[in-house]
Amino acid sequence: MKFGIDRLLSEPPLRAPLAGKRVALVAHPASVTADLTHSLDALAACEEINLTAAFGPQHGLKGDKQDNMVETRDETDPFYGIPVFSLYGEVRRPTGQMMSSADVFLFDLQDLGCRIYTFVTTLLYMLEEAARHGKEVWVLDRPNPAGRPVEGTLLIEGQESFVGAGPMPMRHGLTLGEMGHWFVRHFGIDVPYRVIEMEGWTPHAGPGHGWPQDRIWINPSPNAANLNMARAYAGTVMLEGTTLSEGRGTTRPLEVLFGAPDLEGRDVLAEMERIAPHWLAGCALRECFFEPTFHKHSGRLCSALMVHAEGRFYDHDAFRPWRLQALAFKAIRNLHPGYELWRDFPYEYEFDRLAIDVINGGPLLREWVDDSEAGAGDLDQAAARNEKAWREETENLLLYA
Repeated sequence: MKFGIDRLLSEPPLRAPLAGKRVALVAHPASVTADLTHSLDALAACEEINLTAAFGPQHGLKGDKQDNMVETRDETDPFYGIPVFSLYGEVRRPTGQMMSSADVFLFDLQDLGCRIYTFVTTLLYMLEEAARHGKEVWVLDRPNPAGRPVEGTLLIEGQESFVGAGPMPMRHGLTLGEMGHWFVRHFGIDVPYRVIEMEGWTPHAGPGHGWPQDRIWINPSPNAANLNMARAYAGTVMLEGTTLSEGRGTTRPLEVLFGAPDLEGRDVLAEMERIAPHWLAGCALRECFFEPTFHKHSGRLCSALMVHAEGRFYDHDAFRPWRLQALAFKAIRNLHPGYELWRDFPYEYEFDRLAIDVINGGPLLREWVDDSEAGAGDLDQAAARNEKAWREETENLLLYA
C-alpha cells in the first residue's frame, strides 16, 4: 500500500498543482516514506517542490520532548536553512508570520485515532489560519492505527481545549484526511483543502485492523511505542488526569490501566469482573509490577494491570478501551471510596477544570465513577447514543472502505 506522502512523490500529476508555489511541511518523527526517508528530506530532494518552511507539533519535529506540556522552540534547519516553527511553544495556533512562509501547507502527521491526541487540534488550527490568510492545506493521509471503531461520549459545547477540538468522541474512527473534511464542514471553514489519499488501505482487515502489516511502527510521539499502545490509548490516556501512573518512566507507557503503590492489581481486576465482565472483552489483562524512573510514583514499586490488545488476545470488534478504563476507575472507587483519584492541576493550560473533565470533554465520566448508585448500563447508554450519532454524521466522509 501507499501512504499519502508516497503517492505525492511517485505520481507527478499529484504534485503538478504545487508548481510555482512555496510549500511548508507539518511533520514529526513518524513522517516517513515507505523506505523510511523522512518526509522533510524526501520533499527537499524533489526538484519540483519549493520547500520553504517546516512545522513541528507537540513533542517537536524531532519528537525529542518526552513529557506532556514541554514546549519546543522555533529554530532553523541546519541542512536546508529553512525556518522550523513550533506549534507547541510560544503559540499553539500558527501566527501570521508563520503562515506567510508558504502558500501550501502539507500536513503529514501519523495520528492515533483519538480526540485527545493533539495533532487533531493542530490540524483544525492550521485549517482556520489558512482560511484567514488565503493559504491551502493538503493532508498527506496516513492510517488510523486504531481502525474504524468509534467509542466514547461527545465533547460538550464549551468544553473545547487543545485536547478537544470539537464535539467528537474519544475514539473517532477517522484518518486525519477525513477529519479535515469534517472540520471544514462542521466549522464552515472556507479554505482550499485537499487530501492525498492512501492507496490500498483496508481498515477492516486483520490482523492489523487499521495498521498495515507491511509498514513498520515509528513513534509519532515519544510514548507511543507500538500498536498495542495505539489501540489502548483512547482509554489509558485518561490516566493523565488521575493520581495513578500511566506507566511513564517505564518501557511500556500508556499500556496499563493503572499503576499505584497502594493498590492491588488482582483486587481491582476482580472488582472489574464483578461490575461489568463484558467490558473486558477483546483483550487480555495481566497483573504486573513496575517502578517508574520518573513521573508519578517515581522510584516506588507499583502494582498494575497491563493491557494486551494484541496477538491472539485481540478482538478488534469487541475491544472497547474507553469503557475498559472507565471500569478500572469504577472498581478502584468501589474498593476505596475515599481514594484521591482525580489529579487537580492545569492540564494542557486549562486552569478552571479538573484534568479528567478536560480529557473527556465534560464531567460525565468522572461523575459516573464517583456516583455509587450509577451502574455500567448508565454510562453505556450515554456513550452508545453519542457513538451512533457520530457514525451517522461522518459516514459520508469516509474515504476508504
